[in-house]
Amino acid sequence: MGHSRLPTTESAVTAIREIAQEENREMTVTDDIGADQTSRRTSSGAFTVLDPDGSLPHEAFVELGGSPAVSVQLFPEDDAKIVVDGVEFADVPRDSVPAFLRSLYGGLAYVKGRFWPAGWWLVVPLPGDETYKELVLRGTLTPWLSSRVR
Repeated sequence: MGHSRLPTTESAVTAIREIAQEENREMTVTDDIGADQTSRRTSSGAFTVLDPDGSLPHEAFVELGGSPAVSVQLFPEDDAKIVVDGVEFADVPRDSVPAFLRSLYGGLAYVKGRFWPAGWWLVVPLPGDETYKELVLRGTLTPWLSSRVR
């Protein structure tokens, strides 16, 4: 299932802001603009603002208040890293971030335990057939994660 197209980092921040308002959550945003400021531009020289193609990269770090603790790092390369109570979901497409947050806050996310290999997994199903699943590190099962165990 296709998600709404979010062509820029700012459009993704706006979509996250709408979800934060709907869910009555505080939100803080830190913007890094310019090739010398973004985290994935290690090869750019000091004070180099534009990428070689002339574009101005924009990265944002968003923290959402409440439980679970959620942070979203939006990258200029159209992907994001979402951390939920210490569980890191890397390489989430930027267009999927709003659906991910809606599933998380809508109660669709759950923790699944396995005997072999032993461990807990945080599973976040999105509309359609898209599902994100990440390992919960041993000893890091927070009260919110514990409340989602199936």
